[in-house]
Amino acid sequence: MFTGIIESIGEIDALVKEGENLHITVNSDLTDELKIDQSVSHNGICLTVVSLNTGSYVVTAIKETLDKTNLKNLIAGSRVNLERAMKLGDRLDGHLVQGHVDEVGVCTSIENMDGSWLFTFQYNESSGNITIEKGSITVNGVSLTVINSKKNEFSVAVIPYTYAYTNFKQIKLGDAVNLEFDLIGKYLKRLSLEYS
Repeated sequence: MFTGIIESIGEIDALVKEGENLHITVNSDLTDELKIDQSVSHNGICLTVVSLNTGSYVVTAIKETLDKTNLKNLIAGSRVNLERAMKLGDRLDGHLVQGHVDEVGVCTSIENMDGSWLFTFQYNESSGNITIEKGSITVNGVSLTVINSKKNEFSVAVIPYTYAYTNFKQIKLGDAVNLEFDLIGKYLKRLSLEYS
């Protein structure tokens, strides 16, 4: 479980395909604090550390993960948002995030608001996912507040700190992003479908 508050930005050092799996080597200042079998969120995707090196570590993404996320778009040098799993008893500064991406969305608009940025994203209308005005959303692992909630589109306002310390500054129009919709909203939607 994560909070969507990014701790660090890692850089992809190597991508090695093995059958349907992709082994991803990440250079990170968090490496010395990691251990094998630990969960780390990479752009909102929960992946398990499988080996450690000096200054870098390796995680493996299987076909299911590659099919449902934007990991297939990574190249050496790509920057990814990193967050270690939360500790029980710590403050929850973002919202409850599982690290299980629901779908990939597309950036359709970026507006410079003279001190902040307004990013708009679209997602698959037939997926059944929903956003709620002033509810939570995770974009590439970053916990954000939804504004302008529509049927298959929403916006988020990004403050300068988030822009500077995540990979939001690298998102361009048409880029694919990982979306994890609000956990409580997903359960409520499921319950309403079951009992309607």
